[in-house]
Amino acid sequence: MAEEFHKPTMFPSAVFEAYQGGIDPAESSRIAHETSHALLSRVRADPDVDIVERLVSYTDEHGIDAIADLWSHASARSLPGALWRIYLLRVIIRQDPVSSSFYFERGVAVTRTIDPVVAGAEAPTGPDEITALADQILRGLFDGDFAVALDRAAAFCRVASAGCTSVADDLDLTEPERSSELTRRALRYSTIAAELTSCARLWRSESLD
Repeated sequence: MAEEFHKPTMFPSAVFEAYQGGIDPAESSRIAHETSHALLSRVRADPDVDIVERLVSYTDEHGIDAIADLWSHASARSLPGALWRIYLLRVIIRQDPVSSSFYFERGVAVTRTIDPVVAGAEAPTGPDEITALADQILRGLFDGDFAVALDRAAAFCRVASAGCTSVADDLDLTEPERSSELTRRALRYSTIAAELTSCARLWRSESLD
């Protein structure tokens, strides 16, 4: 399969706007679960630094399609579903770190929760810091506390959602189309946050399949 993905596949923002929770056919579900469990078990049993770094940067070389083929249709509250969402978030952040950091910083300014602390981004959070956060979260799935990594990603999504909502409110009268786009993006972030939080809870109870 690697030969088919020599260059990273750009992930259009419109696809993220249209994101919905996955509904998986039986065969796709079986493959997704088997591959995700095999990968995670192998790496976490022996978290070799080089292997972990290759997994973190996998989509940089092969594109998001290679991951999507395996896990994007898995149930949102499953191991492959969780892995897919973390990779998806990393691709979105790395493709536009300027916007990602801007919405995150706005979210930090307007939220009244501990989510910015849970997410763990360095402050102030610019493009470099938000990119580093994405890498840290993904790396944490393989060589850290898996549930904590999911919680950090969920917190990032809630902060980004708050930021998108705040900017959407600012643009409601002057740029209604852009405002609607950001409102949809906020909803997607919020949805992913809820899904990842559920996955973290299932992982802690040893029932994330």
